[in-house]
Amino acid sequence: MNPPVPADRLVPVKLGLYEKAMPNSLDWPAKLAAARAAGYDFVEISIDETAEKLARLDWSALERSQLRQEMDAAGIRIETMCLSGHRKYPLGSPDEATRRESLAIMAKAIDLAAVLGIRIIQLAGYDTYYDPSTEQTRAWFAEGLQHSADLASREGIILGFETMETPFMDTVGKAMTYVDAIDSPYLQVYPDIGNLTNASLIYGRSVPDDLDTGRGHICAAHLKETIPGHYREIPYGTGHTDFRLLVPKLQEMGVHRFTAEFWHVGAPDWQTVLQGNAAFLRPFFKNQSPD
Repeated sequence: MNPPVPADRLVPVKLGLYEKAMPNSLDWPAKLAAARAAGYDFVEISIDETAEKLARLDWSALERSQLRQEMDAAGIRIETMCLSGHRKYPLGSPDEATRRESLAIMAKAIDLAAVLGIRIIQLAGYDTYYDPSTEQTRAWFAEGLQHSADLASREGIILGFETMETPFMDTVGKAMTYVDAIDSPYLQVYPDIGNLTNASLIYGRSVPDDLDTGRGHICAAHLKETIPGHYREIPYGTGHTDFRLLVPKLQEMGVHRFTAEFWHVGAPDWQTVLQGNAAFLRPFFKNQSPD
C-alpha cells in the first residue's frame, strides 16, 4: 500500500458543480457564468436517461464548437461528465438491442468528451437497473466495460465508476472487482461519499477503510449529503456524511478533483444556494492556498 501524501505536499483541489444544481431552463452561458460566480472551478455535465439529455450526444460539430466558445468566454469549463443514461440502456441488459444502444451511447459520450475537453466520464455502477441482476447480465456488463475502456484509451478519457445506491456497486470494494478484472488505466473509481456513508451502515465497514480498497484508482469524488436510507436532495450539513473526515482522507490518497453533487429543487434563491454550498465545502479541503 502506498503511504499517504504528506499534508504539506497536498496540491489545491478543483471543486466542480453538478449541472443539475442549477435550473434546467438556463442555457449554457448562464450555467457557466453562475458556476463561476458561485466559486466553482468547473462544471459537470449531465447525460441522463431522458431524451433531452441523451440528445446532447448527437450535437452537431457547430453546436460543439459553440459550446467550446461559450466555455472560453465564461472562463470556466465543463471538465467531467455524469453519464447516467446507462440506467435506461445498461451494458448488462438481457436485451441485445439495448446492449448495442448502450455501447453506442458510450462511444458517443467518449467522442463528445474528447471534443469538449472533458477529462473524466462518471459511469453508473449498474449491470442492469430495471431488470434483475444475474450471472449473465454481469458477464455482459464486464464485456461492455472492456470495450468501453478500449474506446476510452484511444481518446485518453478516464472512465470512473460511481458508487451507487443499489447493492450491485455501492462500495469502492465492489467497484474495484471490475477495475481489477478489466485492468485498464482508463477504468477507475469516481465514488460518491454520501452513498458510501449509507453503505457503511449496511455492511458495518467504515468509509475510510472502503476508500482504501481503491487506493491509487480513485480519479475524483462526488461530495454529497445523505441520511440513512435517503440518497438525494439532502441539504449540506443536515445529514451524516462526514466531510471533515472523508475529504482530507481522499486528498491524502492523492485525489484532487471533487464535484459538489446536489440538485436544484425550485428554490428561487438558487444562486445563493450555489454560493452557500461552495462556502460549506471549501473549508474541509487542506492546503488551499494558491500555487
